[in-house]
Amino acid sequence: MRAPLLYGFAGSLVLTALTAAPAGSTPAGSVPAPPRSAEARGTAQAAQRAAAAGLDWAACPKEEALPDSVKCATVTVPLDYARPDGKKIKLTVSRAKAKGKASERQGAFVFNPGGPGGSGMYWPLAAGTPEWRRIAKAYDFVGYAPRGVGRSAPLSCQDPKEFAKAPTDEPTHPDRAHKEKRIAQAKAYAEGCARNAGEALRHFNTLNNARDLDVLRAALGEKKLNFMGASYGTYYGAVYATLFPSHVRRMVFDSAVNPDPEQIWYRNNLDQSLAFEARWADFRTWVAKHDKTYHLGKTARAVERSYEKVRDRLAKKPAGGKVGPGQLQSAFLQAGYHDDYWPRRATALSKYLKGDPEPLIEQAAPKPRAAVENENGNAVYIAVECNDSGNWPRDFATWDRDNSALARLAPFETWDNAWMNLPCAYWPAPRQEPVDVRTAPGALPATLILAAERDAATPYEGAVELHRRLAGSALVTERDAGTHGVAGGTNKCVNGHVDTYMLSGRTPQTPREECAPHAEPEATA
Repeated sequence: MRAPLLYGFAGSLVLTALTAAPAGSTPAGSVPAPPRSAEARGTAQAAQRAAAAGLDWAACPKEEALPDSVKCATVTVPLDYARPDGKKIKLTVSRAKAKGKASERQGAFVFNPGGPGGSGMYWPLAAGTPEWRRIAKAYDFVGYAPRGVGRSAPLSCQDPKEFAKAPTDEPTHPDRAHKEKRIAQAKAYAEGCARNAGEALRHFNTLNNARDLDVLRAALGEKKLNFMGASYGTYYGAVYATLFPSHVRRMVFDSAVNPDPEQIWYRNNLDQSLAFEARWADFRTWVAKHDKTYHLGKTARAVERSYEKVRDRLAKKPAGGKVGPGQLQSAFLQAGYHDDYWPRRATALSKYLKGDPEPLIEQAAPKPRAAVENENGNAVYIAVECNDSGNWPRDFATWDRDNSALARLAPFETWDNAWMNLPCAYWPAPRQEPVDVRTAPGALPATLILAAERDAATPYEGAVELHRRLAGSALVTERDAGTHGVAGGTNKCVNGHVDTYMLSGRTPQTPREECAPHAEPEATA
């Protein structure tokens, strides 16, 4: 799923084989367990080696920009789990030790921020914030960069300067010439991924991310995993729970991806585009309510006309030579993820229309120093989503039909989202069948799912579907809210459920619990 970096997107496999009982005598009358796959054997072997080696914690490299209180290490994993003695890669890991007494410690709390392509190396910094204070007394906060991300065997598909090229113009309803141009770009991007990664390209996928997580668990000296995933991190955590249910202690799924194999990933992205249209309307309604502050219109439709006026002007003359309609849309897409952005984005529009483009340039212009990181994140996003599923249409006619129809209902993000994912139509690496995420009753400890009812990046139906598939899970819903990533935010009700669960293992008394929405942002210019 397309998402920003939060808290700042080989054939079928018999999944039960990964959790089968150890080989031995079979009780009379029982059915023998299926043989374990080569990947399952390789994961067990890699985890055993990691447990023996442990992690050598030391000062973090300067490029991580982490304080001295955070320590770093690396964990070695196989590139291909079917060949655990073959090529190895190293994943970077960070840690802030639990702040409480030794008697209070409950283990390591590992976090993945999603993407795919997001790095959680900064996660230990959350241990110093008030929202995480209680949990940070009991747990080491452990972050890491998944395979392909940052310094963890970094993946790149394009020259970062080309990736960050600006200004750009992305028509809401593209004509045939524009579509042909974007098809050529998608093909070139897919070819760049194959050229740069070679045979390794097919190994960047969710199954391997889940296996890497089990090796990290072992390296940390943990018999069972305490994990929180946000956005895509929920899918990867759910795949882990499906593969390794006996290795789970506590898991929080924050802003859940719909794990239905039919949804992964093509239909999930269509649903995301439709949901962003509703969230875009939420933003415009809020701006209209504060017309005395922003003067962009007294109705949501009037605010949209102000936005279109800015878009048209930028198409003729990019702000600062760098902000065209494409950069404008990307900046305002972020307002769909977090309502914290609303006052700043509204101010930027208002000031631009009054003759001051600087706030818009500051918020929307590409940052050259972030070009490498952004291209790397996008490369991992594309590789993982393309490798994960054979559901991507191979012919552009299907993309054209589906997105043209959707753009009539949801023009704000539809085609931009389609262009981002289009390399998957021309993907050169083998594709997997999506994992059938599900756990049997009693196989998994209680888990906690968090969701905002109007989340656009991972629509609410995904959380309901994950709740249905993970037996014994509890779903906490922030009603009438749309922030993507709700744990550790401003909603005390949500944070209270997370604290209780992580500290005691208790989930809400009912399987479906609700919290009132957090307060809307104040209108400030």
